[in-house]
Amino acid sequence: MEKSKVYFTDMHAKMGNNLLQKLTKLMKEAGIETIDFKKKFAAIKLNFGEPGNMSYIRPNYAKTVADMVRELGGEPFLTDCNTLYVGRRKQALEHISAAYENGFTPMTTGCHVIIADGLKGTDEVIVPVDGELVKEAKIGAAIMDADVIISLNHFKGHEQAGFGGAIKNLGMGCGSRAGKMEMHSDGKPKISERKCVNCKVCSKICAHSAISYENEKAHINMEKCVGCGRCIGVCAFNAIKPTYDISVDSFNKKMAEYALAVVKDRPAFHINLVMDVSPFCDCHAENDIALIPNVGMFASFDPVALDKACADMANKQPVVHGCAIDAVNSSCADDHFAAMHPETDWLGCLKHAENIGMGSLEYELIEVK
Repeated sequence: MEKSKVYFTDMHAKMGNNLLQKLTKLMKEAGIETIDFKKKFAAIKLNFGEPGNMSYIRPNYAKTVADMVRELGGEPFLTDCNTLYVGRRKQALEHISAAYENGFTPMTTGCHVIIADGLKGTDEVIVPVDGELVKEAKIGAAIMDADVIISLNHFKGHEQAGFGGAIKNLGMGCGSRAGKMEMHSDGKPKISERKCVNCKVCSKICAHSAISYENEKAHINMEKCVGCGRCIGVCAFNAIKPTYDISVDSFNKKMAEYALAVVKDRPAFHINLVMDVSPFCDCHAENDIALIPNVGMFASFDPVALDKACADMANKQPVVHGCAIDAVNSSCADDHFAAMHPETDWLGCLKHAENIGMGSLEYELIEVK
């Protein structure tokens, strides 16, 4: 079988050929022009970064991708789904404000920001998958309304996935709140009695009568709770939080199966920027120094091959002196992500993605000058 093609350009720039121009050339060489964008909605899926974090993708790169889509006749929009955790991107209004604060405005990027799963993270489309663990994925509605999917991914470390690349951005990033609950946990939400103010808003949103009150505090009946996560979205006092009780193997498989739900049966194109490779996700409101030097920009129609190529290239780089890996004292000298997060298994996620038909671990790396 023919190897998947992954296109790569380094971070060197010279007069008359800056990094944004190199990204444009990379996209063209990788074949983005073969997609029919004419009068089509194109979702550019990225992480806007939690305010305070400074390693997220710069808005200039998003504008370059949006400009390319518009040049090809498409209608681009930037999108992400609300977060499961408590932060500045938990609901759509704060999420949009956070995106604007980090520079992702219509004035700077040339296109609008749409939070795909709506105001409270409950606007979702049920997508049949029939995977090993996921039968029906819950995906943000605006993402499923799009005609074309473009994942624009900051390739960096991640405390549960090992690293975050295309599959992480497509799978976890496109899940609604209920979808994120399904991927992150085999359990149910939990309530902090200290923070609960007995407002009873959570019981009004619960479709399964799983929430009751005792001593003016909310309690969840775990036998009735289905883990939809809607109560998390409506709690204005952050008293309801998810649990994260899931095995690494299950987490990886669910995330890959959710990513498949997003890309199947429509055109998809993927870009990984391997720069500012921080040890943790851009969902953190802070970032540590990079683990490795900047590597480059990669693009492919195959998200599995793309992530594998980026991981391989990243693991060939020297570790930055004084970075977080130095403090871990790990024996995984040939795998920076396993060294940083030894309980994770990024390769297991890619293997499952390959098994379910998302792409191939075998790739041909083509350099674009």
